[in-house]
Amino acid sequence: MTESGNGPLRGVRVVELAGIGPGPFAAMLLADLGADVVRVDRPGGPGLSIDPAYDVTNRNKRSVLVDLKTPDGVAQVLELAERADVLVEGYRPGVAERLGVGPEECLARNPRLVYGRMTGWGQQGPLADTAGHDIGYIAITGALGMIGPPDGPPAIPANLLGDFAGGSLYLVIGVLAALQHARAEGGAGQVVDAAIVDGTAHLTAMIHGMLAAGGWQDRRGANLLDGGTPFYGTYETADGGYMAVGALEKRFYGEFIRLLGIEDEAPGRDDLAAWDDLRTAIAARFKTRTRDEWTAVFEESDACVAPVLSLREAPQHPHLAARGTFVDHDGITQPAPAPRFSRTPATVRRPPARPGADTEEIARDWQAPGLLATAPTGPPDTPAAVPRRAGQA
Repeated sequence: MTESGNGPLRGVRVVELAGIGPGPFAAMLLADLGADVVRVDRPGGPGLSIDPAYDVTNRNKRSVLVDLKTPDGVAQVLELAERADVLVEGYRPGVAERLGVGPEECLARNPRLVYGRMTGWGQQGPLADTAGHDIGYIAITGALGMIGPPDGPPAIPANLLGDFAGGSLYLVIGVLAALQHARAEGGAGQVVDAAIVDGTAHLTAMIHGMLAAGGWQDRRGANLLDGGTPFYGTYETADGGYMAVGALEKRFYGEFIRLLGIEDEAPGRDDLAAWDDLRTAIAARFKTRTRDEWTAVFEESDACVAPVLSLREAPQHPHLAARGTFVDHDGITQPAPAPRFSRTPATVRRPPARPGADTEEIARDWQAPGLLATAPTGPPDTPAAVPRRAGQA
């Protein structure tokens, strides 16, 4: 089997108008899969308050420094758009148009361009012009309200559910679908409106089906998959660690209580009135050993029990280590590209792009001499103090 090592999107050209959060993460996914992603950075940086050398969302990309507030800068972006297959931006609605690099201008130069737009609220609607963050986007979709204990506030899932799952992943799906259409006979470019609220709502499709069928209660901690059952949740161990239990099926549950050591005393699993007693028995038993001791007990079993690891612990887990789920590149431990491909495997090829570091190389490779006409000045490696998010100008 022939393998390229460059990913299945080798040869696809992507322009990313710099921001932070879901837009850059989506562009990273495309870059991981082999696309040639050129990040258009602004003088002074995009607003993420870390050293660009550690911003893993900019790995596998190259960067040019462009001042979009000048006519020369607008001309440079349009020159890149003319040569690209995809453009990704994450401004508030109307900002790209006011700058002169909106869909109308870019598609006029390149009718087959896929113009991907990443926002929180979307391009239309009462909230479209307002600022926002992940927590607000997932709040109005009902997703945030499902997460957490029944007797406490909703639990905040970092920015994974909205920004990256409901936002970045849906933008990438949309871009790839539109790219397929643009490259088909008679196809053309188009605008992809990826809104975090739309993607997050879409993620709840199965739950809405269960709700309609009467198999889901519209409240936290009362259902099969939200901690409502004593055999699907987390339990503290003797050393303050936690174990995650997902023994939903009866045969897996049987192995779980056997290995836990409560097989003879546990109340019946199907007796809902005894679930509080069952939860208490499980919790008490987990408190008798440390997390590592319980990990050894359940290792390689079908009990569906796993230790809750920290970010720094995760790369050392034997299964993840064996699969190479994390890689070390340029001194940074980071998730490897996903998913995996048998013929065109994706790799981490380049460290995070330094703003403006690749201008001459890109001008040559993309045959875009206009990039060399003017060079914006400013401290590109100095991050600004106030972060920009998707949907903010």
